[in-house]
This record gives sequence, structure tokens and C-alpha cells, in this order.
Amino acid sequence: PVLIKGETGTGKELIARALHSESGRNGEFLAINCSALTSGLLESELFGHVKGAFTGADRMREGLVEKARGGVIFLDEIGDLQPESQVKLLRFIQEGEYYPLGSDLPKRADVRLVFATNHDLQQRQEEGTFRRDLYYRLRAHQVIVPPLRERPEDIPLLIEHYLAEAADQIGKPAPSLAGNVVDALQRYRFPGNIRE
Repeated sequence: PVLIKGETGTGKELIARALHSESGRNGEFLAINCSALTSGLLESELFGHVKGAFTGADRMREGLVEKARGGVIFLDEIGDLQPESQVKLLRFIQEGEYYPLGSDLPKRADVRLVFATNHDLQQRQEEGTFRRDLYYRLRAHQVIVPPLRERPEDIPLLIEHYLAEAADQIGKPAPSLAGNVVDALQRYRFPGNIRE
């Protein structure tokens, strides 16, 4: 697994997509936001479920692990994952197998896992809200994305990109900006990072 760390808005998902693109894996890139799902819902989304696994499960449903076979699953906001889900995710990472909800039959997975967080996972594991063993599994391969205020040399490139994109949308040539505008933008702190 790969863990991408950085503030909100730094482009962690774009880096995850680039990892998938360069990986040579031919399956899909699928993303899931861990903070938006309860423990049971996350398991169902990741691993799927069998008919009758819970109220309303009127048919079998494959999860993202099955859909992304040969590809990448991007788990965003991993620092917000609930403790019950952390245990199941750890087993999945260690063993490479999973159980759809309501099933007693394990399945093997062929996916690459990429995680992202804007939290300090070491601090969370010291506080007891993030499993130590999962933390050590995730931190083996890390990509740390610095905030935009620490890389002002990227701002002219971003300006050029966004101007070209906007010009293309309205069917006009991209304008150029005066140097003092670029200088002013490079001095700005961008608390919202690239998203801002």
C-alpha cells in the first residue's frame, strides 16, 4: 500500500490517479471517502455483500474490491476510519483476502491500495484512535505532498494550466498575466491549497 499525506486541497487524489496510471495495472481506479461511511457501509462498499446479509440486501452486490480487480482502490480520509473497520482493513491488507458481508467464503483480491489523509496518523495512533499495526502497514510507502505555500514555484504552472483550461472552455486564446500578478499570487498563503 501507498499512503499519501498532505493538507486538504493539495491534490492527493491526483497523485493517487498518477500512481495508478504509471503502475501498469489494467483495472479501474475507484475512490471511496472513508469519513462519509459508517463501519458497516464501508465494509459493504469495499467487500460487497450476499443476499440477506442485512435488512434490505435483496440481492448479491459486488464491492469495490471486485470491481477494481487488477486496478487501484483509493481510500481517502483513512484517518477518519472507524476502529471496527480498521481491524477488517488490516486483515485485508495482510492476507489479501476478504469476506463479502454475510458470507463465510473468503475471496482473494487483486488490487493495489492507495490511502490518503490530512491527519497526523502517528498522533492518532498514540491517542488510541488509530490502530498501531495498521499505522505501520500504511506508512511503509509514503508520499508527502507539501502545501502550496511551501512550493510557490508551482504557482506559475498552475496559473498557466487554469488559464488554458478556462480559455478552452469559452473558445478563446489564453491570456497572459503581468509579472506583478504572478508575484502577488506567489506571496499569497493559499490556505485552501490548489483547490482554492
